[in-house]
Amino acid sequence: MQAPVMVLNTNTKRESGRKAQLGNITAGKAVADIIRTTLGPKSMLKMLLDPTGGIVMTNDGNAILREVDVSHPGAKSMVELSRAQDEEVGDGTTSVIVIAGEMLHVAEPLLLRDFHPTVICSGFLRALDDALVVLRELAFPIDLTNRAELSNLVRSSIGTKFISRFSDQMVELALDAVQTVYIDSGGRKEIDIKRYAKVEKLPGGDIEHSRVLKGVMVNKDVTHPKMRRKIERPRVVLLDCTLEYKKNESATSVELTDETQWEALLKQEEDWVAAVCQDILAVKPDVVVTEKGVSDLAQHFLVKAGVTVLRRMRKTDNNRIARAVGATIVNRPEELKESDVGTGCGLFEVAKIGEEYFTFFVDCDAPKACTILLRGASKDVLNEVERNLLDAMCVARNIYQAPMLVPGGGACEMALSVALAHKSKAVPGALQWPYKAAGQAFEVIPRTLAQNCGCDVVRIVTELRAKHASAASAGGPPVAWGIDGEKGVICDMRALGVWEPLIVKQQTVKTAVEMTSMLLRIDDIVSGMQHKAPAKATRAEPAGGEDEGGGN
Repeated sequence: MQAPVMVLNTNTKRESGRKAQLGNITAGKAVADIIRTTLGPKSMLKMLLDPTGGIVMTNDGNAILREVDVSHPGAKSMVELSRAQDEEVGDGTTSVIVIAGEMLHVAEPLLLRDFHPTVICSGFLRALDDALVVLRELAFPIDLTNRAELSNLVRSSIGTKFISRFSDQMVELALDAVQTVYIDSGGRKEIDIKRYAKVEKLPGGDIEHSRVLKGVMVNKDVTHPKMRRKIERPRVVLLDCTLEYKKNESATSVELTDETQWEALLKQEEDWVAAVCQDILAVKPDVVVTEKGVSDLAQHFLVKAGVTVLRRMRKTDNNRIARAVGATIVNRPEELKESDVGTGCGLFEVAKIGEEYFTFFVDCDAPKACTILLRGASKDVLNEVERNLLDAMCVARNIYQAPMLVPGGGACEMALSVALAHKSKAVPGALQWPYKAAGQAFEVIPRTLAQNCGCDVVRIVTELRAKHASAASAGGPPVAWGIDGEKGVICDMRALGVWEPLIVKQQTVKTAVEMTSMLLRIDDIVSGMQHKAPAKATRAEPAGGEDEGGGN
């Protein structure tokens, strides 16, 4: 039996062996160089042009890479790396790309010296295990009841962002939002800020006017002009069904011979709608919200009973309202019970802001959902404020999930570098070189911080390395010396109050090292995309066809 053979189309592009590995390294370094200048409080902004002609100005690593169009598969993997970091912990998207790019950079000389990629990856992964141990030694717990400590932590995370000059207010917004949606039931913590902490952006006004609503705000108006627009302590009913008569026109055939039959048909529809409304009115609601449509006849019955109706509500908004007011979404009006009615709302109000109407369910007794109302000069400013605020909320969420901190300002990374350089002496064989190189790669964070604030990079990084090395040689615990990104000087991060959640730092290190190892183990890149060959010019044939004699 003949062995199977892999056949490649002659039109496919292929890179193999050393060429593929070096190509991935070059692509990864190029992506890291794009966002290297966006790290730290003195970072630069990037102006991005999207395909529709819009402009985005930001220094958020994930937002930048989301708009960058790359074609190399290695570069695409780096972009996915930032996205994975953002979805997992919501912060550290720039750091993970910078560290991964530096890991690829230190691996290049090892490849050129004929180190096998498997050996390099083994050294990197062994360094990763030891790095996680060092991080846990650096970590210390934080008291979740101490609002001042939490504020300092979130403030240090947004100190590198566009909204740093409004940091006090944004810190309060982030903490209020996270504490509102935080649920701790029997040791199981749930903090779903993506689903239950909605950001609403309204151009106009000052950023100082932004606030967290203890409830929900939606861009909706009442369906009838005679309905009440302000109700205190309303009884809220939430529905996931239509309040219209269902007409199955394609499968129903009705023949009418006189007008009395037509009136009887309309009477049936009216009776059905009246019965549905009676089922709803039986629980004495003040506000009815449905995700489907509401007919004019149903509005008539509900207005007569003094009920306000909102229709075609989004499923996500309906879920937030249910959490805020304590209601249950019901699929069939005849199944409504008293326990399904939401009574936890303090005020229902419909107000006009600018040219649009907004509905507020606010002053709730125990809201487990909230709306962050952002005001600002323009849409571009509001979009950047929203991105930065989401990062701050993710930091606060991470602290509530795992209340452990490590020093920021490059102190962690320099401590890792010094510790791995010391431990590399005990690593046997060829693994010692990639292990030591991994430790050197972590220095890229303090070095980049020093570069971005314009100080003497070599002198600052050398002094910082010496401080950590002297503490390590004395046998004491790792120190918290790092770089003040504002002034470009070395200082103790404990005195400066710059901290980062341990869970973010662990995820950053793990994601960067594992992605680097994966890229280095790729030794073949095969593209199956067809490339059309240019059309060949054909020789003009004589008028008589193939027979030049002109026929038979």
